[in-house]
Amino acid sequence: MTRVYGVLGWPVAHSRSPAMLNAAFAAAGVDASYVRFPVAPDALADAVRGLRALGIAGANVTVPHKTSVLPLLDSVDDAARAIGAVNTVVRGEDGRLHGLNTDAGGLVRALVEAGARLEGARALVLGAGAEVTVAARRQEAARALWHDALSLSDDTGLRTALTRADVVVHATSATLLGDDDRATRLFLAQLPLEALRPGTLITDLVYTPRDTALLRAARAHGARTLDGTAMLLHQGALAFERWTGLPAPLEAMRAALDAPASA
Repeated sequence: MTRVYGVLGWPVAHSRSPAMLNAAFAAAGVDASYVRFPVAPDALADAVRGLRALGIAGANVTVPHKTSVLPLLDSVDDAARAIGAVNTVVRGEDGRLHGLNTDAGGLVRALVEAGARLEGARALVLGAGAEVTVAARRQEAARALWHDALSLSDDTGLRTALTRADVVVHATSATLLGDDDRATRLFLAQLPLEALRPGTLITDLVYTPRDTALLRAARAHGARTLDGTAMLLHQGALAFERWTGLPAPLEAMRAALDAPASA
């Protein structure tokens, strides 16, 4: 029997996950299908009950549900609980729904694949919606890595942070609506990108549009850039591996993401 997987989000019509994961299932010879589940914020509890009732084999969870889904699941792994967000749901053989987070691991894989050296690196995260957890063998060492938050209006602080950064991660939705959007223009106007050191790697987690205004502006100031499909690919690969127990067919998934989007 064909197993059904899907992505819960609102809106979700733009999601590239169905193309990517259906390509993965086909390449791996897995009898499965992946679909979009548009779920309004006030319908999430009903949607999770629907996953149980319909025997959905697994799911991804995207905005705005990544935090609110936690109490609706039977269990959540320690990493996802520490991050405060679930983006992947695995259905156990007993029917219980287990939540985990493949976004963090997917971002690390994407950065390493792009040539980032993360050990000892200084990272700047743009976006209060992204929770950063520092893990180390000694708690005092982890605390020593944490610095005060910055406001976009703190030009001096931002310049210093951008000058020091080896990796910059943009985790807001400011670039989602494209170059002509007022939010995009205001966001870019507040960023002193001229402070970037040449060769700094900057990634935008927005993947539609793929080459965002932020990435183009960063390249103009000598930065290396990584678009949001890299993290999308690797978080999806980690989800695929958890659902199937098989290695993810990365090249088939990458080709699906590189193909023109269809309606």
